Amino acid sequence: MPSPDRPALILGATSDIALAFARLLAAEGRELILAARDPARLDAACKDLTLRHGVKATALAFDARDPASAGALLDSLPLLPSLVVSFVGWMPPQDETARDPELARAVIESNLLGPAWALEEAARRLAALEGPTAIVGVGSVAGDRGRARNYWYGAAKAGFEAVLSGLRQKYARSRLHVMTVKPGFVATRMTEGMDLPAALTLTPEAQARLMLAALRRGRHVAVHWKWRLVMGVIRLLPEGVFRRMRF
Repeated sequence: MPSPDRPALILGATSDIALAFARLLAAEGRELILAARDPARLDAACKDLTLRHGVKATALAFDARDPASAGALLDSLPLLPSLVVSFVGWMPPQDETARDPELARAVIESNLLGPAWALEEAARRLAALEGPTAIVGVGSVAGDRGRARNYWYGAAKAGFEAVLSGLRQKYARSRLHVMTVKPGFVATRMTEGMDLPAALTLTPEAQARLMLAALRRGRHVAVHWKWRLVMGVIRLLPEGVFRRMRF
């Protein structure tokens, strides 16, 4: 587990899962830096974390689609974090994305290039610190196989997970731990209005607890056991069968 003597930096901190994860870390007494494109949206969350748990919580600006943003943010901190977690993600409707190349570009930048570059910048700095450190990237089971209803989003997540795998190998001989998180269905604002199967849908709080437990155990990939089984079967389906399926 990363050293508690340094803060945790959460990127894309306005997401429901990110805020649930921040509450878990705050309950352990860890200082928090919450970063998002509009940090004013995090002011209430920072105040709540401080009041409930007595920890310092700061909101700062971070734009995942600006390649210089992550490095500038990290270099501005008086104390580098020992844990950096990226919850950055965006999934517009697939039909709209498939008709608009600029929207497709934005999906790739928001789900692959932006968060991957941010963790690249973080990894280089954290690996040079003394003591255990960690970076965590939130991908998706959508990256395991392209599906008609979200293949641009899935392609971006697949690329993001490939970068995390590369970072894991690159820093294997350091004290930097690299973890990939692959959620399935989570009841958040991003999935609001979708018809999600209750048996396979987690709350943001449950997903956050799964992540933290996996990090404590030193896992490299964190996936709920149900989704590990489901996606294991889906990956094994022959292409001729898979392409006729609708799910």
